Amino acid sequence: MILIDPDIEQYSSELSMRLPAEATRIYQNTIENHSHAHLMSSILQGQYLSFISKLMAPACILEIGTFTGFSTLCLAEGLKKKGELHTIELREPDAIAARNNFSFSPKNKQIHLHLGNAKEIIPDLNIKWDMVFIDADKTGYIEYYELVLPRLNNGGLIIADNVLFHGKVIETPFRDKNTTAIDSFNRHVHNDKRTTQLIVPVRDGLMMIKKNDYEE
Repeated sequence: MILIDPDIEQYSSELSMRLPAEATRIYQNTIENHSHAHLMSSILQGQYLSFISKLMAPACILEIGTFTGFSTLCLAEGLKKKGELHTIELREPDAIAARNNFSFSPKNKQIHLHLGNAKEIIPDLNIKWDMVFIDADKTGYIEYYELVLPRLNNGGLIIADNVLFHGKVIETPFRDKNTTAIDSFNRHVHNDKRTTQLIVPVRDGLMMIKKNDYEE
């Protein structure tokens, strides 16, 4: 299911903010050379992530699912001068490509790439996050959410990708485990009084999740 008319998305992207040349280069190279390029964020989605990051000016960002690094550089656009972005990638070939891609960015020294299982890495990162982007295996979304929420600053933001999952979330009964997992995640967050959420139908759906102010 096409959620947004491609021509409308292209028009929106053309008249939105310009992304850094390094991010655009990663996008084009991935489209042309990666067999799973569809896993990458779209240009408009990258612009959206960059815009939100610039609004928040975070000191610490966590990204779960680096892929080739396009979304990483978009998120890094709003980092404070001495801020850090930690990104986690499970697949070694993609991590190697991303690390090489980051070397061309002026934000390179602020980006820390971790290779391995995010569920094992996140607990070892003793950092309070201002912003988290979840774009990894869909069956792990609830666990990732529960892992990062206690370490998210009050007022901090989690952005979860693919929450409409190609429109399959409205096609019941669900026919695959990923759609089931995404629907379960969406409902889990919706019923969580610790956060406030909004689903934005950009590309495959982004859920914006703000942590409410409360005592841990």
